[in-house]
Formats: sequence, C-alpha cells, structure tokens
Amino acid sequence: MQAKIKYEFTTKMWQHNAPGGWYFVSLPKTISKEIREHLKWQEEGWGRMKAVAKIGVVEWDTAIWFDTKADTYILPIKAEIRKKTNLKVDHNFQMQVWV
Repeated sequence: MQAKIKYEFTTKMWQHNAPGGWYFVSLPKTISKEIREHLKWQEEGWGRMKAVAKIGVVEWDTAIWFDTKADTYILPIKAEIRKKTNLKVDHNFQMQVWV
C-alpha cells in the first residue's frame, strides 16, 4: 500500500470488554473527523480503511475501522505488535498512522 497522509499522535491502548477481547487504539476524534471528511471514499465494508501504523521502530500494514458508537476510527493491535513494542493497556505512547 502506498500511504499518503501521515498522522502522529499520543494515545493509549485499550482492550474490548468481551472475554478474550481484542486490543485497540482509538485515533483522536479530530484526526478521525478529518479522515472521514476527506477520505471516506476509500473505506471498504464496515468502515474499514487500509493503513500503515508505526510505534517506535515497529511498522506494519493494517487497517482502521470507523466505530460509529465512539465516533472515531479504531486500530487493532495484534499480540505480535504488543510484544515487539512492549505496550501495556492505559499507558501513553506516541504513534503514527498513514492513510
């Protein structure tokens, strides 16, 4: 994927409340609003949009999904990424996302 627009922000990882729930990062609402206004046409089913994410030196191809309840995009954080970056729930960290 050839990502074109870079967004950089501070965030926290959270876990979905279902048993064995997935881990996510919520993009800031201001960034989500900008993406939604200008790039919604790139969304696939269920509000999915291809993206590239980076935390520290770890970069990976992924996707963001628009969460209508939270009114923001969310990005799943796989176990492999959590281990490589030593992420913990509710700890602030800096990351970048390209869409």
